Formats: sequence, structure tokens, C-alpha cells
Amino acid sequence: MASSTILSRKIIKPSPSIPSSHRHYNLSFRDQTANTAYLPIAALYSKPENHTITQISNILENSLSKTLFFYYPLAGRIKDNKYVDCNDIVGAEYFNVRVNCQMSEILTNPYNDGIEIVFPQNLPWSDSLSKERSSLVVVQLSHFDCGGVGVGICVSHKIADGYSACKFLSDWISMARDHHELNFQPSPQFDGALFFPPIDNPPPMPNGVPGPQRCVSRMYNFSLSSLFKLKDIVSTNSQIKNPSRIEVATSLLHKCGVDVSMTKLGVFKPTMLFHVMNLRPPIPLNTMGNANCHFSTIAMTENKISLPNYVGELQKAKQQLRYELKDMNTDQLATHAIERIKEIANIMKQDAFDMYFCTSLCTFGSHKIDFGWGTPIRVTQVKQPMKNQFIFMDDPSGEGINVLITLTEADMLLFQNNKDLLEFASPVVQSLE
Repeated sequence: MASSTILSRKIIKPSPSIPSSHRHYNLSFRDQTANTAYLPIAALYSKPENHTITQISNILENSLSKTLFFYYPLAGRIKDNKYVDCNDIVGAEYFNVRVNCQMSEILTNPYNDGIEIVFPQNLPWSDSLSKERSSLVVVQLSHFDCGGVGVGICVSHKIADGYSACKFLSDWISMARDHHELNFQPSPQFDGALFFPPIDNPPPMPNGVPGPQRCVSRMYNFSLSSLFKLKDIVSTNSQIKNPSRIEVATSLLHKCGVDVSMTKLGVFKPTMLFHVMNLRPPIPLNTMGNANCHFSTIAMTENKISLPNYVGELQKAKQQLRYELKDMNTDQLATHAIERIKEIANIMKQDAFDMYFCTSLCTFGSHKIDFGWGTPIRVTQVKQPMKNQFIFMDDPSGEGINVLITLTEADMLLFQNNKDLLEFASPVVQSLE
């Protein structure tokens, strides 16, 4: 089991100082109703050829400080679930850590769970507003015995959805690569409250996690050719002519999950799958914060889980949500979002459905985490605290998809041997050789 040693801990504050005009940032109602978990993402690199660990740390620290100037709310403190106080500058926590193992121990492990070593202990998905934490952004630079390097980043979901977190990361990378030129100027807009005005007394959001679950995670790759095959199956057997790669991959993984459930129960159990939909556009692409919502699909009978049928259900659910949202005023949007969150929590308590949750970070640039010492060997997240989670990311080519799958240990043993899964996806397991 790998162990780690903290060599240093620093607080990185914005540079230059935040101007007085940016000292108060109102949360939008989507921020107010967002959960408080840290969103984690990690990048692993082989031993840099032209950078020492000291140089790497200096680049990360200096560029992070400059990036926080533009992303000033990420350096502040959330007050009363209403606003971010940027007079009370907290800054980002920055850890420099020695990991006492070879990086190959993580890369060659069929399970993804070893990646947790490149984050502060128990930080990913934990409460970013707990008394033990103060920073909305936490970074860990890890160096392995082999000379490999890991960068783990956690951003509070309270102030950033997956898109915003990836945009922050992308701008930080650009700032790091531009550190000699000093020309790069990020342009995030913290204007979410204009589109989702805050509400005076936001109700407490229910906790959807039913309790501790012994979960494991594995990453699988859908190559471009496999995605074309899945799309062809759907198009040939339905009226759907241009299914997206996320739709076909989601449908296949959902079917594999149902196969696991039927193997255990002996009968079909209805399913409900929730997918996160980014609202940019129509919300401007440079609007930061939380600007997303959920749509859901239900399969009450076994025939609904075939790829063509389920892709059709996904498309109908997205179209229905867009139709519902387009004529809503801001008060109605707030009510809709709150009721949706409560609905999910209530359904989970009833246990009438097998529940699945999907998030896509594809097209957000998460596979391009190159600070200047090379492209990463692997980009990944940490297993979710709840079972039946699928997180999609672009693979290194930018054309295929990597998906991080979190299931219970028992379910994973069945899932990983599913013939449909193995026909179209392959485990992401590699070495440094």
C-alpha cells in the first residue's frame, strides 16, 4: 500500500491583490442549491526531462496565484450560502508531497482507486465548507520514487460545476505555459446571478447518499472505432440517424448495469438514469459557477434497455427538458431546480428503481493538462462516494472516451466480465514501459 509524506503546505493567494470592486460575489440560486463536495481531477506524468520538481512547483505556484486573480471568488470565503466574501481572502491550499511508491503501481492496477494518493487524505468528494477546510481550491503536487509527477486539483462544487472547474484548469495551464510572455488574460465572467438570481431563503438540500457504500472504480476506454460501431447499431435499428458518442456509450453502460442487476435478482428491476446537462449555451460560455441541470430516463420494462430504444429515450428526455426550461422565468427555474433535487432524493429512498448517475466532462479539455513538461499519461477522477456512477472524459486522442465507473465491489466483479462491455470497451491499464 502506497504511503505519502507532506513536505510542505502553503496558501497561494491571488497576485496582484483583488481590487475593491471585486470583493463581493453573489451566488446564483444554482450555486445555492449545489452540493458542497470537492470536485477532484488528477493528471499523472512520466518523469519530466527538462524540469526539476522545484521548477515544476514554482511554475504551478506562480501561475496559480496569477490565475486566482481572474478567478477571484475561488480564493474567497462563502458566507451564509448567499455570497463569496473576497475581502476575506483565504487563497488556495497547496501541498507538496512525496509518494513512496512507483507510479506504475497505480497505472498497472486494474482498479482506479490508487489515484487517491495524489490528493490530500479523504479530500475528494468531501465537504468543502466543513470546519476542517477553508479553501475552495486545493492542489497537491506529488512526486513518486520513479521521478513521475502527479497533480491533483479539487474545486468546491458550491462555486463551480464540471465545466467551470475545467475552464479554471485550462486557464491555469495557459497561464503556466505563458509565464515568460505575460500576455495571457483569462476572461471568466462571474455573472451567474444574472441568469439564476439568488433566492432569499434557500431550503436545505437533501443528502442523496443513502450511507457508506463499499465502492470501487475502474476506467474503460471507448475507442473512436467502437463508438462508430455503436452508433451504426443504433442508426441501423431505429430512425435515429446521428446519435452522439455519449448517448451510445451511456446506453451500453446502462444495459451492462441492468445485466448485473438481473443476474443478482433473477428478474428485471426498473431503472432511472440521471444525466447532467450543461446549460452553456444558451448561458454564455464564459459564465462561471453552476449552470447545469439534470434530465432523467426511466426504463420500466426490459425491452426499453436495448441500445436503439434507450438512445431514443435519452434524446426525448433532453428535448423535453429544453422545452420545459425555455419559457420559464427565474422564479420558476429556481423552483424547478429545487424540486428536481428533492425528487431525486425521494426516489432514492424508496428503492423502487436501480439508480444510475452520469456526468460528462467531454469537450471541456480535461485531457489536455499540459503545464509545460509534457502531456499526462492519465487523467482521471476519484471514485464517487455512491454506487452506479459513470463519469465520461475525452481520452488522450480527443476522439474516444474514457469512462470512470464506480460500482459496489460485488457488482464490479460481474460488470467487468460483461460480454457487451468487453466487445466495445477496454480497461485502461498501462505501465510506464
